[in-house]
Amino acid sequence: MKKLTFILALSLAVVSCNKSSENVAPSKDFKTAYVDTSKLMEEYQKAKDIEKKYKDKSDQMGKELQAEVAKFKSEAANFQKNAQANGQAWAQANGARLQRKEQELSYAQDAMLRQLQEESAVEMDSLVGNVKKFIKKYGKEKGYDYIYGTGDAVSVLYAKDQYDITKEIIKLLNESYSSDDKKPQDNSEKK
Repeated sequence: MKKLTFILALSLAVVSCNKSSENVAPSKDFKTAYVDTSKLMEEYQKAKDIEKKYKDKSDQMGKELQAEVAKFKSEAANFQKNAQANGQAWAQANGARLQRKEQELSYAQDAMLRQLQEESAVEMDSLVGNVKKFIKKYGKEKGYDYIYGTGDAVSVLYAKDQYDITKEIIKLLNESYSSDDKKPQDNSEKK
């Protein structure tokens, strides 16, 4: 008796699900697409420019730090020679200064890396926010019901290639970015 009641309830549930799905709009009216976000960030010129900017800045700051490191190595070599010539008492008396300098260099390197990471993170977060706004606007203009993101943080496990709009988004973003470069900059923002 319990089995019969269960089967009857299950049958009613299936029938009611089928009827309710008939009220849903047909799939041909449903417009969806996806963007490969990792590919987008690799090919979007503004993202490339930000990456290059911080690589160049890192190289420049690294060169300045390398000069200090070379100077420190020279001092350390001189200290070694003087320590051998002047003995252990001299080495202990003068070694603390050299250790402080080594520690200061380490702190300077850490501070440089932290500064670069913080600055680039702020700029990349802003870029990602702007890309999301762009895709949202694009989706509304083109009449999409959904635009999914794939890439590093996968939210789509499968999609037909025909729904991939990544190239179109990259093209439009790059065109928008290059046209922004041609506009005169407001110098009051830079002060």
